[in-house]
Amino acid sequence: MQIIKDRHLIEDAWQFPADGEPLPAGDIAVSIARWQQEKTQLLNRTAKLGIVIEPADTLADIAGDLPHFALAAINFPAFTDGRGFSHARLLRDQYGYTGEIRAIGQFMVDQVFYLSQTGFDSFCLAKPADLPAALLSLNDFTVSYQNSIFS
Repeated sequence: MQIIKDRHLIEDAWQFPADGEPLPAGDIAVSIARWQQEKTQLLNRTAKLGIVIEPADTLADIAGDLPHFALAAINFPAFTDGRGFSHARLLRDQYGYTGEIRAIGQFMVDQVFYLSQTGFDSFCLAKPADLPAALLSLNDFTVSYQNSIFS
């Protein structure tokens, strides 16, 4: 499946096993609950490790573990739930996270530019047909009223 990463279309190698499913080989991202339950086993893997953050999750619960994660995938269960914007901003500003922050779930193409301003650098859209429009939307504006996380 293709995603947008660093303003380019790429093939995605990450897998997102559900809680309770066997862990596949390769790069995986797991829920905070699974991380907390299986931390030792997950740290013994040789592939990259990521974390899936839900809107109601508390980032302070994983703050000390952030160096272990190459990916923080922030889920948007509905495009009207904006807590993911705050999670990304906190990861970059408050916790100093420098890894990939990916938007997953039900966000809209119209939100991609604003997501990028808060720290997201990759996007997995629910509809792959929207990828070209989302990529173009990253250039929608040349001036912002608010500072970007990257300003």
